[in-house]
Amino acid sequence: MIRKIVQPFYTIWALSTFVMSVLLAFPLFALIAIGNNSKARKAIWWIIRNWAKLWLVMIGMPMRRSKKRPPAGKYVVIANHISYIDAIVIFPAVPGYFRALGKKEFSKIPVVGFIYKQIVLMVDRSSAYSRAKSMRLMWRALKRECSVLIFPEGTFNETEEPLKDFYDGAFRLAINAQTSLLPILLPDTVDRWHYSAWWKLWPGKNRVVYMDPISVDGYTHADIPVLKEHLKQLMAAELVRLKG
Repeated sequence: MIRKIVQPFYTIWALSTFVMSVLLAFPLFALIAIGNNSKARKAIWWIIRNWAKLWLVMIGMPMRRSKKRPPAGKYVVIANHISYIDAIVIFPAVPGYFRALGKKEFSKIPVVGFIYKQIVLMVDRSSAYSRAKSMRLMWRALKRECSVLIFPEGTFNETEEPLKDFYDGAFRLAINAQTSLLPILLPDTVDRWHYSAWWKLWPGKNRVVYMDPISVDGYTHADIPVLKEHLKQLMAAELVRLKG
């Protein structure tokens, strides 16, 4: 009963601090974006990463790493996706600089969309050309710049299962670039901001769990179905244990 009364006010406060901080930082992002290069993107990533840590503490959702961080290096990072706040938690969660694959339509959001375009590798899933182009851009980012993050479920998992079926993209990219996969689990974000409604924010624990990196040495495209099912089962079992 108390939660039902307090939750709307907490949500308004949390989202208000988000909007205000983004608007205040926007001129700085616009100035840095003039560079339009890897240094500019990394600077924007660094600001967002540190802002995310601070904002999550401010609203009572501090991120806590539950396992040892993986060795330094570039990875194809994969994570479960079940909450709006995943897109923020992932910045302090992923070890090191990264770029994420994201939906092109989000770039149309005022102010936030401009920042989004600076750091995200965008894809229009309805276009075969866009999907192929995004694969080339991700390969280039891995080779020249940083890790790449992909939510292999594609969108929120609104099922009763721990994970939805995975798309091939992350696994195809890892094999093409011969780069290890790094699974990351966000077991609590669904409780921090439930996908069913924008007002369902609530403070509390916010764990990030690193699983062991998975090498793709020797794998070919023919191995993608087995590889993605193996990762899905590993991640699902660990999610069930963490939520249990």
